[in-house]
Amino acid sequence: MAPEISEILSRLIGFPTISRQSNLELLDYVESLLVPAGITVRRFSHADGSRANLWATVGPEIDGGIILSGHSDVVPVAGQGWSSDPFVLRQDEGRWYGRGAVDMKGFVAAAIHAMLNAAGRNLQKPLHLALSYDEEVGCLGVRGMIESLAQEPLRPALCLIGEPTGMRIATGHKGKTALRACCQGQEGHSALAPKALNALHLGAAFLQRLQIRQEELASNGAQDPAYAIPYTTIHAGIMRGGEALNIVPGSCEIDFEIRHIAADDPSAILSNLLRDAETIVAPHRDRFAGAAIRIETLSGYPGLDTPEDSPTVRLVASLLDTNLPTIKVAYGTEGGLFAEGLDIPVLICGPGEMTQGHKPDEYVEISQIEKCERFLERIVDVLGRRHT
Repeated sequence: MAPEISEILSRLIGFPTISRQSNLELLDYVESLLVPAGITVRRFSHADGSRANLWATVGPEIDGGIILSGHSDVVPVAGQGWSSDPFVLRQDEGRWYGRGAVDMKGFVAAAIHAMLNAAGRNLQKPLHLALSYDEEVGCLGVRGMIESLAQEPLRPALCLIGEPTGMRIATGHKGKTALRACCQGQEGHSALAPKALNALHLGAAFLQRLQIRQEELASNGAQDPAYAIPYTTIHAGIMRGGEALNIVPGSCEIDFEIRHIAADDPSAILSNLLRDAETIVAPHRDRFAGAAIRIETLSGYPGLDTPEDSPTVRLVASLLDTNLPTIKVAYGTEGGLFAEGLDIPVLICGPGEMTQGHKPDEYVEISQIEKCERFLERIVDVLGRRHT
């Protein structure tokens, strides 16, 4: 008999799979459940072997079927004031607490449970489970798995990303590009500051240009009212520079991001920012030949924009038994990568709300997990029917 979702979740929470750290013990546990049930399992490992993606399939090896996709990594707990051990599942007043409870080991536990139940069924189409690593730091781990799957002849019909949506159907999220502006000035003694070029001042001028571009996008840019913030955003998160108060800093770095709606091209926004950077440094080059602001791309992932009137939306809505309108989510997922890499429709639907994650005493409502369990049971039923 398959273990209960609560038991699976308790074990998953117990593995401190913080991003960029090993998730192999968690995968060993998942395999210990799936393989004895006759479910085919493969791993796609990181280059150093410390962590891996897991791909599991139950049912016939044919086209069609559904992917249940989730990530195994969680955000850190350092510096957070938890009222109990974040890596021990705790139940209290209809909630399950623990790091990853909502983002997103709750869904992963329900998906594993669904795979085990499907193993006892005569499926006509396959059910797949995709578990990835390093999602929280830019959807990094899943890429190698998707690249490998893209080389294979069979294609699933739909990918469901189980990020928390309150069990509503989300058809999209913004794309993201993470960037770094490297500002180069010239060091000098602060007593002679005008004879040097302060890289922090260059950075401040660049920050001002980021603000101006953001205001332009908010006021005159494309809009998608399905998002809480309906336009493309530019955000600066980190600024580094300077060694001592009496030294004019010669270098400065600013990490910033562009989160764009489908109607906007991030490369066009970046081109504008490159022109802004040149405008800032050009007046200084007569005196400081090395003056520069160079922009590097750190990471990124594509957005997701599945048509609201697609057959997959209608199918999932029927299984959820809901008439609620679809939504789009503010956070990113591996959904855009699956859509681009495998050329298949992707939807996001999972238990809980993202407002419950990434903070002390993260939790998921047990009623949400139960709703997810019923939804996944209906998916297995559909895959067991002929001509689906």
